[in-house]
Amino acid sequence: MAIRDRTHHRLARKNAPTLTNWQPKAREREQHVPANDKVVDCGWGRLIFGQTFSDLAQLARSLQEERPGKRDVALYLRDPHVVLSFAPQDLFLDPSHTFRLWLERYHYSSRRPKGFVVRLLNSRSDAEAIHRLYCARRMVPPPPEFIWENHASKVLHFWVAEDEQDGSILGAVNGVDHVEAFGDQENGASLWALAVDSQAPYPGIGETLVRQVAEFFQARGRSFLDLSVMHDNKQAIRLYEKLGFERVPVFALKNKNAFNEPLFIGRQPVADLNIYAAIIVNEARRRGIGTEVIDAEGGYFALSLGGRRIVCRESLSELTTAVAMSRCDDKAVTHRLLHRVGLRVPEQIKVEALDQAEAFLSKQGSVVVKPTRGEQGAGISVDVRDAAELERAIKRARRISDTVILEEFVSGDDLRIIVINFEVVAAAIRKPAQVVGTGRHKVGELIHLQSRRRRAATGGESAIPLDDETERCVQQAGYRMDAMLPYGEVLQVRKTANLHTGGTIHDVTAKLHPELKKAAKAAARALDIPVTGLDFIVPSVAEPEYVIIEANERPGLANHEPQPTAERFVDLLFPQTIPREVPV
Repeated sequence: MAIRDRTHHRLARKNAPTLTNWQPKAREREQHVPANDKVVDCGWGRLIFGQTFSDLAQLARSLQEERPGKRDVALYLRDPHVVLSFAPQDLFLDPSHTFRLWLERYHYSSRRPKGFVVRLLNSRSDAEAIHRLYCARRMVPPPPEFIWENHASKVLHFWVAEDEQDGSILGAVNGVDHVEAFGDQENGASLWALAVDSQAPYPGIGETLVRQVAEFFQARGRSFLDLSVMHDNKQAIRLYEKLGFERVPVFALKNKNAFNEPLFIGRQPVADLNIYAAIIVNEARRRGIGTEVIDAEGGYFALSLGGRRIVCRESLSELTTAVAMSRCDDKAVTHRLLHRVGLRVPEQIKVEALDQAEAFLSKQGSVVVKPTRGEQGAGISVDVRDAAELERAIKRARRISDTVILEEFVSGDDLRIIVINFEVVAAAIRKPAQVVGTGRHKVGELIHLQSRRRRAATGGESAIPLDDETERCVQQAGYRMDAMLPYGEVLQVRKTANLHTGGTIHDVTAKLHPELKKAAKAAARALDIPVTGLDFIVPSVAEPEYVIIEANERPGLANHEPQPTAERFVDLLFPQTIPREVPV
């Protein structure tokens, strides 16, 4: 038994993917694979197979031929340092690890996805949805036309994760068949551009997409599946290792372009900023505007160009006056100013006594309780219906501000409209935090799991608080925190649609009714504020009816991608940097 064990370990060491035994395999490839300089266009950029190039200078030139707006990758380079030496000013060694799954060792999972299905791309609408998803995840998106034109390709394959409830696309991935691409003697395949909607309500979407790709290529007799992942993406690496992927010494080269800049310039002070400040600083740097981080924790930074220097706190800049900021900061003042110019606002009172508040509740039937000052949904209770609830809600609001107001509760969609320089730039429906039953988890567990996904997807900016307000909403829906939620049942666990309390945001800019745009611009003018996020309640974004409930002097611009919110913000601050069209 001991002899067999020693033999097994010796064989395991011999076959392990180390640099020592990788080099002979590379020499074998040189003998068997024809040098035909193989490149595959993946839409987001070209995948350049380094092992098919006999002339390393030509490989460097090929990589330098990257088209504008794309992100080429040269992989399977035996001598990346030599290729790099031909164009050190243009190329860099990608700080990513390559992981390999030997498909003969792959183990199927008995657990099937719940709430969504994974399938191959099969329509133009799928292609458009993939494009939107990549834009939202800040990835280089293949054009929808390219994706659809390649839906029947033998080389390039696209999969999507589809929500069973509404048919929306929750995730996407693509795979490349190396055998079909260039007759790969190693019989391999690779996985690229894995993306999952940051607001997807179901767990396991990324894992299911990866498994689908692995099982697809396993069924086609491929030997392995490779993928590339950033060296510090611990969450993704844990997933891949769980599925059986092993790290292999395969290296990649990329071009020094604006998109790749964070990978080759080293850690910058901007890395310590939150996503709302970083999106603006990154846009400024792309235009050659000087950036200075003043206080990363608070989101303060300065932008400088020529003799102009502007200090900002995220999207709040020195161009917003203290007076304009105070108008937005006090919700009662905002209400009065908007009402005065004829904009529709909900009926509102200031709480002066409990019996007065109860009389207002009796008149309205349902109210919103909020502190006059505050942000990120703190202290707000929505759809309060009885006196005992009302008293508790007023106490919660007074923890944030001494002055509390009551508003009539207006049902409808929560719409955020971003106005910059008195023009509508973006609009999105905000949905309150909700969980979807799995039939295996209690409500409290589902909230914890959803919060973990939201934190991971938003850099820690979004999570569902386990507080009195969440418990109130759960109880109002007829559940307890320790109750098992049936499979497929959707439970709304917050009433406010604030991102910081676990809400999700869905772009509707293209669908916005002209009257809503007109009202948003009029509100920004009434408040005399150059950058604002206006909160509307609407029956539909395609209809003219609305009420305006709040104005935010520091809206989160990162929440509205792919709309050009950061671009328009920097346009406002430094109009001389706006790209000008060249006359033909």
